[in-house]
Amino acid sequence: MRVLEDDGRRGLADRQEGRHSATSQNRAFSSRWKQLARTLSWPLGVALTIAMGIPAGAQTSDLVSHTELRVCADPANLPLSDKAGAGYENRLADLVAAKLELPVAYTWYPMATGFVRNTLRANRCDVIMGYAQGHELVLNTNHYMTSAYTLIVPENGDLADVTTLSDPKLKGKRIGIIAGSPPASHMARNGLIAAAKPYNLTVDRRHESPALDMLSDLEEGEIDAAILWGPIGGPLVKQDHQSFQVTPLIGETLPPRLVFRITMGVRQGEKVWQRKLNSLIRRNQGEINDILQEAGVPLLNDMGTAPYGEK
Repeated sequence: MRVLEDDGRRGLADRQEGRHSATSQNRAFSSRWKQLARTLSWPLGVALTIAMGIPAGAQTSDLVSHTELRVCADPANLPLSDKAGAGYENRLADLVAAKLELPVAYTWYPMATGFVRNTLRANRCDVIMGYAQGHELVLNTNHYMTSAYTLIVPENGDLADVTTLSDPKLKGKRIGIIAGSPPASHMARNGLIAAAKPYNLTVDRRHESPALDMLSDLEEGEIDAAILWGPIGGPLVKQDHQSFQVTPLIGETLPPRLVFRITMGVRQGEKVWQRKLNSLIRRNQGEINDILQEAGVPLLNDMGTAPYGEK
């Protein structure tokens, strides 16, 4: 799941002050704009743009390339993406590009602090293939998958039937956890933090791989269980740790949530591009699901209450 950056508070006070001053001017502005629209032969949208002093070519959506699908991605973030194109997000990008009849062009940047600022918001690329729904840093498309954090344990071990972090069987167990991730709060609530082994959250994957390290530690018996974001842990288990069992943590009733809808992220204001991707996702959801399931991503229904396809 993507690292979220704080882009600051919006100017609430400015907006409130602006509403008072704008009220007294609205009538005068409205009559002038209507007269301008009637007298000019250009389209109304262009006339209003000029009247408001905004350059006609300044619409945000004009920043999107029409000659290639420009993707923002991490060059060393398997199973999601890498420079060799081996990640399932690379395959998703290939699918989207094929439907748009465009070639794929990547802007590579480590998935750490500054990722969105130095890629999407710097206008170097036009879409992030996987981004959690609901954060203001990007404009989210409709979601193309729902997944959850997962508990990963040996499939024949004594924790194989555990489905919640409140299960008494976890007491005293050493559990691997990405420090600062949502499941850590549930572990603290259930008294599991003291024995836990933490792994770093924000890293440059070219030099450090917390998920790989955690699964290796589980394989070697250094920890008793691992908790990972499903779209990372599921594919890694399928590739290299097939004796492990991956259980989505969908039974937790208290916050923070462990189930997330994943979207594609575009620049704020790019509604035309967003709608185009929304249509593409809707028309090709079956092929998207095939890519995700083949990779080993644990998919859930839209509400995150059961595996995909179950009610």
